[in-house]
Amino acid sequence: MTILVTGATGNLGRLVIASLLERGADPQSIIAGARDVTRAESLGVRAARLDYTDPSSIAAALDGVDSVLLISGSEVGQRVAQHEAVIDAAKDAGVTKFVYTSAPKATTSDLVLAPEHKATEELIQASGLPAVILRNNWYTENYAADLARAAETGVLAAGVGDGRVASASRKDFADAAAVVLLEDGHIGQVYELGGDVAWNYDDLAAAIAEISGREVTYQPLTADDQRAGLLAAGLDEGTAGFVVALDAGIASGALADSDGTLARLIGRPTTPLVDGLRAIA
Repeated sequence: MTILVTGATGNLGRLVIASLLERGADPQSIIAGARDVTRAESLGVRAARLDYTDPSSIAAALDGVDSVLLISGSEVGQRVAQHEAVIDAAKDAGVTKFVYTSAPKATTSDLVLAPEHKATEELIQASGLPAVILRNNWYTENYAADLARAAETGVLAAGVGDGRVASASRKDFADAAAVVLLEDGHIGQVYELGGDVAWNYDDLAAAIAEISGREVTYQPLTADDQRAGLLAAGLDEGTAGFVVALDAGIASGALADSDGTLARLIGRPTTPLVDGLRAIA
């Protein structure tokens, strides 16, 4: 079995490849797909150029591949077309397991990031590919900037209200992807993946306080106050609006659910919030 991991030089892709190797996968059976092949050469597996804007590179990377992990792209607004290029090439190549990293409740969520994931899931379904959908909740590493800022100022400011987040460390999600890629089965499953504990921003402030050794207070912001603060900090209108909408989605509960599926897949508890933050402090 040959596995292609797209976005292999990104934070999640690197961890997936490491997890595959930890689980005994033959390095020669793994292909790290990356736009810049030189960056993939240190991963200890085969590397192939894979540029979403170059269909020929995608087709070449898929030559002889049985399983694909499509790690969702990072270019918001361009991801559907990029993902579609991989889906089409995988169908042409006769891939027998197609795994995609989506967003929580992608087909019904009002989270600002959900529409591109919903569209991608629909493309996968229409393609007829034997697929597994991994709907990853937030990565605890997403809070690196909040950790640094709050540790310096003593204030954690956000527009999430009392919303909860079932985050887990990237390593947890990477291990789940590796399990699904290596094990038989899973085809047709849509897994909602999240941390064992859904925490709120008071909990996040307490975790940062524990790590930094200083008192940290959560300051809830209205949408207007948050937007004004982001604009004053130099963000453009579009980016400020995106952040405000993202926090509004969290406030409405878009990231609050976890049913233990992630822990069951990886065979261990997910990484606690404070431990995940401490690893990036």
